[in-house]
Amino acid sequence: MHAVVLAGGYATRLWPITKHRPKMFLPVGETTVVDRIFRELESDDRIGDVYVSTNERFADEFREHLAESEFEKPVVSVEETTEEDEKFGVVGALGQLVDREGIDDDLLVVAGDNLVDFDLSEFVDFFEAKGAPSLAAYDVGSREKASSYGLVELDGDRVVDFQEKPDDPKSTLVSIACYAFPRDQLRFEEYLESGNNPDEPGWYLQWLQERTEVDAFVFDGAWFDIGTPESYLETVAWYLEGDSIVADDATVVDTAIGENVHVMSGAHVEDTTLDRSLVFPNAHVEDCEIHDSIIDEETHVEDIDLAGALVGAHTRLTNGE
Repeated sequence: MHAVVLAGGYATRLWPITKHRPKMFLPVGETTVVDRIFRELESDDRIGDVYVSTNERFADEFREHLAESEFEKPVVSVEETTEEDEKFGVVGALGQLVDREGIDDDLLVVAGDNLVDFDLSEFVDFFEAKGAPSLAAYDVGSREKASSYGLVELDGDRVVDFQEKPDDPKSTLVSIACYAFPRDQLRFEEYLESGNNPDEPGWYLQWLQERTEVDAFVFDGAWFDIGTPESYLETVAWYLEGDSIVADDATVVDTAIGENVHVMSGAHVEDTTLDRSLVFPNAHVEDCEIHDSIIDEETHVEDIDLAGALVGAHTRLTNGE
C-alpha cells in the first residue's frame, strides 16, 4: 500500500503568512501537522512509498524539509503549477500523480493540512477489514459547517448517500480529507474523462459511491482543517490546552503571557501582553497588546495594539507608520 499526502494548495486565505511557505509547515506546538502525518506513515510497515503531492512553487521547500528530517519514506511528486489559477484540482492532481508515479496498489490519501484525533493506522485497519473504498467521517455538530463539506449518510458503516457541499444538509456527519482506495478503484482517469468536477475529492467519492461500496470510519475527538487564520489558531489552542510555549533562546522581558501563546526561537518580546497568538522566529515585539494574531518571522512590531491580525514576514509596523 502506498500513500499520498496532499500538499498542493496555495493557502491564499492565510496570506501573508503562507505566501512564501506551505501552510503544512505552520507549527502546532513543537512540530507541524504534516510532520505528525509523516511520522505516523513512517511507523506503519504496511505503507510503502509516501508521495508528497505539491506544486512547483513549494517543491524545493518540501525537498529541503524532508532532507533535514528523520523520515525515509516521503518523496516529492510535483504537479506543474506555480499559481492558484493553474491548479488541476485535487482529483486532477491525484489522477496525474497515479499516472506519473505508475501506482498500481492500494492507496491511502490524506490532506497534509488536517489534524485528526486518531491514528492513521486505525483507519488502515478499518480499510483492510472492509476491502472497499473508505473515508473518514466526523460530526461537525453544525449544519452551517456541514454545508462546506461532503455530507455522508450511513447504513451501519456503509455510505448510502454522499452529497458534496449541500445547500441544505440533512445531518452534520461529513467526510474529511482522509481516504483509502483498493487498487481497482483508482478510477480517476475514468472519472475525469467523463467531464466530472476535478476540484474536491468529495465529488469523486460521490461518483464512486454510486458505482461501488464505500464505507465510513467515524471518529470522535478533534478534527481541524487548517485553512483560515481562525482555524489555525483553534488548532494551536487545542494542542496547547491553555498552556503556552516560549523557546529557550527567545527573550521575553516584562511581558504578560496569556493562554495558547507560542513564542518561537530567537524572538524578542518586551513590555507586551500576548494572548492566543504566535510570534515566529526572530520577530521583535515591543510595547504592544496582541490578541488572536500571528506575527511572522523577522518582523518588527512596536507600540501598537493588534487583534485578529496577520503580520507578514520582514514587516516593520509601529505606531504612526
